[in-house]
Amino acid sequence: MNVSVVGSGYVGTTVAACLADCGHDVVAIDIDPAIVDTVNAGETPIHEPGLDELIATHAGERLRATTDHAALRETDITVLALQTPAREDGSIDLSALEAGMRDVGEALAGKDDYHLVAVKSTVIPGTITERLEPILEDASGKTAGEGFDSAVNPEFQSQGSAVGDFMQPDKLVFGVDTGRALERLHELYGPLVEANEDEVPVVETGRREAAMVKYANNVFLAGKLSLINELGNICKEFGVDSYEVSEAIGLDERISAKFLRSGVGWGGSCFPKDTDALRAAGREAGYEPELLDSIVAVNDGQPERMLDLLEHHVDPAGKRIAVLGLAFKPGTDDIRGSRATLAIGALLERGADVAAYDPVATDAMGEKFPDIEYVDSAASALDGSHGALVLTDWDEFAALDEEFDRMESCVVVDGRRVVEPREDMTYEGLTW
Repeated sequence: MNVSVVGSGYVGTTVAACLADCGHDVVAIDIDPAIVDTVNAGETPIHEPGLDELIATHAGERLRATTDHAALRETDITVLALQTPAREDGSIDLSALEAGMRDVGEALAGKDDYHLVAVKSTVIPGTITERLEPILEDASGKTAGEGFDSAVNPEFQSQGSAVGDFMQPDKLVFGVDTGRALERLHELYGPLVEANEDEVPVVETGRREAAMVKYANNVFLAGKLSLINELGNICKEFGVDSYEVSEAIGLDERISAKFLRSGVGWGGSCFPKDTDALRAAGREAGYEPELLDSIVAVNDGQPERMLDLLEHHVDPAGKRIAVLGLAFKPGTDDIRGSRATLAIGALLERGADVAAYDPVATDAMGEKFPDIEYVDSAASALDGSHGALVLTDWDEFAALDEEFDRMESCVVVDGRRVVEPREDMTYEGLTW
């Protein structure tokens, strides 16, 4: 099948490479020439485990990149994977997606055959019919349901495991209004379903329902994390090991063990944005989402709790404090929604001298906090420090030992339960 993927960010690049690995001929379309050149050179523009091998294997053969949207005329389906970032009020900004949809429509004006446009970007229910499809009709001169169809095909990829999440999905969701669109999505994902021995559940539903599935999925997981953090905070007040409690309650199949690791909270691009978008959409519809507000409040309070625990042992003013981990989770260089951003801001407000380390995310954080010290190892960050905050559970932090000997005072506040405490260490778990 010939496939075009518009947008080469964290989602689009992974989708394009994985679809090529499934046997499709894929053209990645992006407005940034540097990204296009990177993909065509067989390299990945983002950090994602396993992605560099896929792009190196398929670039120049089943995968190519271009800035020319006209390339989609030679494809059967276009997958839109453009960002829908949050505005200050929490609502989503559709400007990039609307511009991309117009580019797609203008390209489709020169195509005679039927075409399917599948939207992977996260959008509020109703956005396709009310905002995006009219743009496609206007730009292409075609009528929806005749010359083209648009579908909602949400992604459920977690950064750090996106390739595996795509290739071995928990589910596929096809939001369509026509049988022709449904047939084409089944053709697109047929090789993937077959590779998984037909064990992948396929949800066939309407476009509004498919859009809501994505939000409900992320908000439910965000709520689960905030609930276990709330319980973890209470556990700490009673001197209870919250991880032992989590392990026990996770045995209940109604709860399960997934997403029961309490700590400094959730971040990334999806959970914060999608939770805020659903809160904003609910208010616009006349519903006050009090539970969702509480979920966000618990999450936003976790980094400040780390600072409170640090101040029980050391006044950070004028002291060197190591920050270990800048990415919002291990396996990615993405700092969007990172708890480290809030922690660093709080440290600077207290007059601390911050030394930060992350295996892959220092450049990104350097754009946000250009005046703090960035070092090339955890040992360098710990050297001469009076305290350390652990904000990302990179595997290398679990292996730290003698590096703590380099600290001026060995005070460690662990937001991810990754460091092994030592007898000579003042160790504080955030929620245990």
